[in-house]
Amino acid sequence: MIERDNEALSSGIAGQEPGTRGRGRLRDVSRSLPIALLRTREAVMRQFRPALRSVDLTEQQWRVLRALDSVPEIDATGLAMATFLLPPSLSRILRDLEKRHLISRRPDPADLRAWVISLTPEGRTFIDAAGVPIETIYTELTERIGKERLDTLMQLLRDIEQDLNAASTDEDDGAPEEPAE
Repeated sequence: MIERDNEALSSGIAGQEPGTRGRGRLRDVSRSLPIALLRTREAVMRQFRPALRSVDLTEQQWRVLRALDSVPEIDATGLAMATFLLPPSLSRILRDLEKRHLISRRPDPADLRAWVISLTPEGRTFIDAAGVPIETIYTELTERIGKERLDTLMQLLRDIEQDLNAASTDEDDGAPEEPAE
C-alpha cells in the first residue's frame, strides 16, 4: 500500500502528468528539492546503518564522533552547528558517549557555563576501528556511483550550499533543524 502510494506521488497524481499539479501553485512532490534530497540521504544512509549498528552507534552519535575527530576540541555550540543537531539532542548524545568513555567534557575556561568537548584516546581508537567498515562502504559507493560522478555531486552540493547561504536574507535564528532518524 505504502509503496503504491509513494509510486503515485513520484509519477503524478490521479492521471496528471508528472511534475504538474492541477491547482498550479505547487510543483508535484516528485519535483520537490527537499524531498529529493531526503530520499537520496535515506538511500545513502541505508548503506551505512548496518556498520553503525555493528558498533552500537546511532547516526547522530557517529556524526558527533566524526566532527570531534576533525578538531582537537570544540564547544557545544560549535559542535551542534557542525553536526546539525539540536542542543537537547546533542546533550543526550554527549552524555551517552561520555558514559562509554569515547569523549570527555570539561568546563570552558573562558565561560564556565559552557563545555569544551574532545575525543578521549579510547574514542580515537574506536573511530579508527569503526572507520574501517565505513571506508569500505565509501569504496563500494564510489564503485557503484563512479568517482567522477561522486566528486561532481560533492562539488555541486558544496556550491549550492555556499550559494544559498550567501543569498540567504531570511531572519533565520541559525539553529540547525535535526534530520529525522
